[in-house]
Amino acid sequence: MSDEELVVEFALARLDHPDLDLDEIAALVVRRMGTDRMLEFASRNLATRGELRGAAFPCAVEHVLRVMLTVRGPVD
Repeated sequence: MSDEELVVEFALARLDHPDLDLDEIAALVVRRMGTDRMLEFASRNLATRGELRGAAFPCAVEHVLRVMLTVRGPVD
């Protein structure tokens, strides 16, 4: 899944749940994507951090948040 597709999924989840925090929306997105995507996101995150192991779900959620915050750009 590309970062652009992930941004769309995140935006749709946020529209459905405007009262949730960003990390809660990221967790919701990971749950919706299923196990294969969760493992894909977790492996990308671990590669970015230069680590070999980590809990899959939290690592996947961190990847989603990392992509969203990167797309948002720096805060002035």
